[in-house]
Amino acid sequence: MRVGFGNDIHRLVEGRPLMLGGIEIPFDKGEDAHSDGDVLLHAISDAILGAKAMGDIGQLFPDDSPHTKDMPSLAILKSVQILSGARIINIDSTITLEKPKLANHIPAIRKSIADLLEINIKQVSVKAKTAEGLGPIGEGKAIKAEAVVLIE
Repeated sequence: MRVGFGNDIHRLVEGRPLMLGGIEIPFDKGEDAHSDGDVLLHAISDAILGAKAMGDIGQLFPDDSPHTKDMPSLAILKSVQILSGARIINIDSTITLEKPKLANHIPAIRKSIADLLEINIKQVSVKAKTAEGLGPIGEGKAIKAEAVVLIE
């Protein structure tokens, strides 16, 4: 058994979709990123890589490569799962952003992740928090996700 931790943060900008767990969330801003910017899937990917001591997604999917431009983060996470050979026991994650509220989207986000990784939805925890108006996240300028995975 091994544990891994991952996190990711991106600026929020107009004109980009807000992607979380492979689901597009209706909002007037999205992640400013080289890929689709899904901070949650990036954090989970880094947690898996960390558990296997395989570096981070920036090493496997560089943000200056034309091959990874606008790459769906679902493809990044699936590639990480395959490359790592990890059997996921569970994922615990937290998304921090001021708006929009995510409570109604969390079941779909959990299902998307579970389906992609071919695990039971009960193995995927997704929580949402605000930054209580503090810092760039609290000002609505950024979004952050953190994830811990247990693998075998």
